[in-house]
Amino acid sequence: MFKKIVSYLTLQIKLNVKFITIILPMFILGVFLLSMTLNNIYTKTYDIERFNRAKETIRSPITVENEQETKRKTRETVQSIEDRYDISVETTEERIEYIEEIFDAIEKLEKEKIDKKKGKENQEADDKDTVHYTSQEKVQQLGQILSTEINEEVNDTDFIQLIRLESDERKDGEKLLIASLRNVLNKGVRTENLQSALAEVKQEIKYAELDADLQDVLNSLAEFAVVENSFFDPEATSSARKDAASSVEPVIIRAGEIIVREGQTITNEIYEELKLAGLLNKERNIYPVLGLILLITLIVGFIGYEMNQIDKKGKLDKGKIISIFTISIIVITLMKVVSLFTDQTNHLYYIVPVATGTLLVKQLIGERLSIVLASLYAIIGSVIFNGEIPGSLNVEAGVYFFFSQIAAIVFLRNVKDRLAIVRAGIGMGIVNIITVLLFILISFEKYTLVDLLTQSGFAVVSALLSAVLTLGLLPFFETSLGILSDIKLLQLSSPNQRLLQKLLVEAPGTYHHSIMVANLSETACEAIGANGLLARVGSYYHDIGKTLHPHYFIENQVSIKNPHDMIEPIQSAEIIIKHPYEGAELLRKERLPKEIIDIAEQHHGTTLLKYFYYKDKESNKHVQEEDYRYPGPKPQTKEAAIICICDSVEAAVRSLKEPTKDKIDEIVSAIINDRLMDGQLDQTPLTIRELNTVHSTICDTLKGIFHSRIQYPMKEAK
Repeated sequence: MFKKIVSYLTLQIKLNVKFITIILPMFILGVFLLSMTLNNIYTKTYDIERFNRAKETIRSPITVENEQETKRKTRETVQSIEDRYDISVETTEERIEYIEEIFDAIEKLEKEKIDKKKGKENQEADDKDTVHYTSQEKVQQLGQILSTEINEEVNDTDFIQLIRLESDERKDGEKLLIASLRNVLNKGVRTENLQSALAEVKQEIKYAELDADLQDVLNSLAEFAVVENSFFDPEATSSARKDAASSVEPVIIRAGEIIVREGQTITNEIYEELKLAGLLNKERNIYPVLGLILLITLIVGFIGYEMNQIDKKGKLDKGKIISIFTISIIVITLMKVVSLFTDQTNHLYYIVPVATGTLLVKQLIGERLSIVLASLYAIIGSVIFNGEIPGSLNVEAGVYFFFSQIAAIVFLRNVKDRLAIVRAGIGMGIVNIITVLLFILISFEKYTLVDLLTQSGFAVVSALLSAVLTLGLLPFFETSLGILSDIKLLQLSSPNQRLLQKLLVEAPGTYHHSIMVANLSETACEAIGANGLLARVGSYYHDIGKTLHPHYFIENQVSIKNPHDMIEPIQSAEIIIKHPYEGAELLRKERLPKEIIDIAEQHHGTTLLKYFYYKDKESNKHVQEEDYRYPGPKPQTKEAAIICICDSVEAAVRSLKEPTKDKIDEIVSAIINDRLMDGQLDQTPLTIRELNTVHSTICDTLKGIFHSRIQYPMKEAK
């Protein structure tokens, strides 16, 4: 009886655990799916009559164009466009030239009179032969040289007044008149504003400091010169109206937009909008919702089944459950967002990076689940992109999504670096284009080259976005699952990382030291089967804490006095001892993986800072050794232990003036023995055999770095 009770309780506990780990997340996912797809199959309808008050606020369930309102808006816009006129530059220049001709002709007559006087041999001959022309005679001479239009429209009285003026006065008057005319004519003179243009010229003449007679004649000439020079341009007017019509944005009733607010009167316009949005169709009912619930039940049921299979293998943990749930939400949300901008003409669903989910699932969980999810996401996509037409599925979108995701799974092989995902993206892009061409070729519709290129471009963008989003989201899921992948390590090893840039700029000596430690530790780790890439990246960051006080570390003291010579040994020790923990804090703030933080924190273990300890001991016999020891923790992993050894080895060998093979062997042996005797390697899984391998590997690497070089003879000074 007792055994049965225990068995029953055990079964109940397992069921409760499964409910929490599988059934509950799947139920929440199902509710989310229902909320994302409900408006694709069901729209609430209303029994509304014109001129009644709305009992509630009503929003449009779909995005639809109000064509009638668009036409009205277009008509009003076109009617608001004014007629276009073309200003005749030829007419403007012609009238200006007429005025210049008048003044030039008068000046020419006056000049000829003066030249005749100067051409005589003496004053007496001049007095006898001087020709005195009357004003009327001068006007007659002007008539012979001036244009016909001037003679016909300008009075002789105006010529006489101009002839009687002094040359300087005429020049001033000419300059003013031409400037005023050019200003007015360049603006354009039409029949309806001819008088206002003339008045503008006369206004400028009136307020000029000129003789009254000159003003009168200038006004008369202005009446002659100011003519219509702006003419109606039917082509420009038509073009402007066409541009205005094409610039009118369609009047769109968008999904979620409020059509009528609670208490507002239902006008004819609002009633038509409600009708246009399909909100008055009483034939719609609840059956599509029931069908959608059944579909979602099947989808989450398959996902739950696969999760249960993983759980049976003991591989289902909190991180994987969260990743499946989150990835599904991300993929469905991406499809839903794009669907809001998709219609039957633009085929925007080609651009959805739906393969992001399957790429992530394959890397984080496994290939089987990624194939199952690829099929289910394709079905969901066919619902979301159905144009919100109840009872229909967008089969084209579903097929496209299926092939795109399967291609991602097939092409994602041997993930050892970021290029693997990029290669998968390229293969996916090719399959996407083939799928798009498939739809175009089997379609009865005619497609232009632009449509072909556009849709193929969408397919390529979808593949690229999937790869990019995968690379971007992968670190988040790696952190959630507690997995440090090689891709993450490769990202952290990039010299463009902010902390490595900081190390290079602020502590260049430490940066070079870290590179050397990375080379040694990676080689040693690979020799014993440990994670060499983790050791390399951990070495890059292990001394990042030195960037806070770089000049207190010997490798960064270039052409400066050692600051430790000016402070007490205990103060120096405090600064030096802090750097692993300050570095770990910096790494935590930057949210680097725990493995990297642990290496930074553990790479000195609880070792003794011997230099400052013995320096203080010379003057203080009561010095405590604990004050000069790092507080730990000791290295916990093989990688941390090897970095602990290589860190000291690199510094020691670098201090040698002549690093021979024997000296290198001696130093490496001494440091490893010191770490063993000091208990620094007690908590690591390293064996003695592995330590021997590490010793020989480090020595070989250092001998390769510090190999002997040929001494070239120097030229003797003559």
